[in-house]
Amino acid sequence: MKKKDIIEGKIIKTEFPNKGTFICEDQKVTVKGVIDGQTIKGQVTKKRKSGCVVRLLDVLEKSPLEDAKPVCPHFGICGGCFYQTVSYENQLKIKEGMVRDLLKDYVNDDIWEEIKGSPKVHGYRNKMEFSFGDEVKDGPLALGMHKKNTFHDIVNITDCQIVDNDYNLIVKCALNIAQQMELPFYHKMRHEGYFRHLVVRRAESSGDILVNIVTTSQVEADLTKLRDTLLELPLSGKIIGILHTTNDSLADVVQADKIDILYGQDYFYEEILGLKFKISPFSFFQTNTLGAEILYKTARDFVGETKDKVIFDLYSGTGTIAQMLAPVAKKVVGVEIVEEAVEAAKVNAELNGLDNCEFIAGDVLKVVDELEDKPDFIVLDPPRDGIHPKAIQKIIDFGVEQMVYISCKPTSLARDLEVFEAAGYKVKRATAVDQFPNTVHIETVVLLSQQKPDDTIEIDLDLDELDATSAELKATYQEIKDYVLKEFGLKVSNLYISQVKRKCGIEVGENYNLPKTENPKVLQCPKEKEDAIKAALKYFAMI
Repeated sequence: MKKKDIIEGKIIKTEFPNKGTFICEDQKVTVKGVIDGQTIKGQVTKKRKSGCVVRLLDVLEKSPLEDAKPVCPHFGICGGCFYQTVSYENQLKIKEGMVRDLLKDYVNDDIWEEIKGSPKVHGYRNKMEFSFGDEVKDGPLALGMHKKNTFHDIVNITDCQIVDNDYNLIVKCALNIAQQMELPFYHKMRHEGYFRHLVVRRAESSGDILVNIVTTSQVEADLTKLRDTLLELPLSGKIIGILHTTNDSLADVVQADKIDILYGQDYFYEEILGLKFKISPFSFFQTNTLGAEILYKTARDFVGETKDKVIFDLYSGTGTIAQMLAPVAKKVVGVEIVEEAVEAAKVNAELNGLDNCEFIAGDVLKVVDELEDKPDFIVLDPPRDGIHPKAIQKIIDFGVEQMVYISCKPTSLARDLEVFEAAGYKVKRATAVDQFPNTVHIETVVLLSQQKPDDTIEIDLDLDELDATSAELKATYQEIKDYVLKEFGLKVSNLYISQVKRKCGIEVGENYNLPKTENPKVLQCPKEKEDAIKAALKYFAMI
């Protein structure tokens, strides 16, 4: 097998997010974009001693897990959804299995709680960024999502299924007017053109809609017709704001050099778990509102009792979690690097009548050194790459007994858990919450608890049921001495062994190793040697 060879195989295992493996010519083959059980054809792109990497060309046979028909006409071409051929029940099984596999060194069956699904499988997204471009090089203007596995080509979106149909109507309208204006889209390589993005946000609670048209400043264009035509659309929701954002950045991201309001206002309100949040064009907010309620309820449950506690919400975004905990906490301190998100958090806290929230703009790595408060509990909700290694150590140094870690990328979580575990934290509860049906993404929530060296376990011994005679016969004193010396490098006496045996309820001779003189000073077995002797008694199944 060599580079550019075309090979076939059946996927025998998949890892997050959708990377599969199979065996060909006694070598391990890795391929992205597959489902467990599929038979695929691919081309070898990399050859290594450990195996080879293959680029997927075709799925020859479906997986047994593929038990549904795609509901979206763009499936397979659009690079958005991946699991359209899989029922939602099987999607949850796949995602849960991948997360469990990643966290297997930290999470066992006793502490894992069943994955929680999204209340909505379709039409759940409250924000979408559509790109202007062309479907083929030098083709007509298109507006939609990037084609699968391409950076340049755009798929015209007419019937996307993960958003409300209002989005589809708005996209078709914007494309139609943009084509009539005969202005070019922004070419990423040449850095020339006008139309860049169309961003639509919709409130789940009210149906209020913000439309944001993003262009460069290279053309002076009149967007009046586009504005008026959008306002005439027969939508189920209501457009309350149409914005024109100017963005001359070379990067392919939506950002604002300037924002003009073409109609209405530049914000709407969203409600979640009884709290109200002001959403502006660039505010961060979970893209699945109803799914976010499940996620935040889970986090709140994991946090538990918060009365009279100071809570740090690190990577706090617009302060959603902080404000959920604030009513039942002494104080909540949120730290977020995005200044706009911090300002939004302050506005939202005031909106909800919360006066015990403090929000600080800055990098967690630097800000934690400057915080005056000392936390009783920490909530972590970092970006996809997880927590900076130096920041983790600073978080550990706070010495809180418990933390809740919310992760949108389980591979990053697994990496960070290794560090937390080495510092004495153990996972006490864990679950996954699906916020992104039909896609490969998944949220994970874990409760970490500090295991202190002086932690003790209480054991009830029923001495009546203890077979002391048989236990006594399982190992001689000399065998116990030999074991302790070999395993712990300690020398112990018969007196110490008998003292520990008595403590453990093992019967010893009535006068065995008792002193012969009156009022003697009897040496007591040191803690270190007592622990070693107990280990020996456990080894010989005497306790």
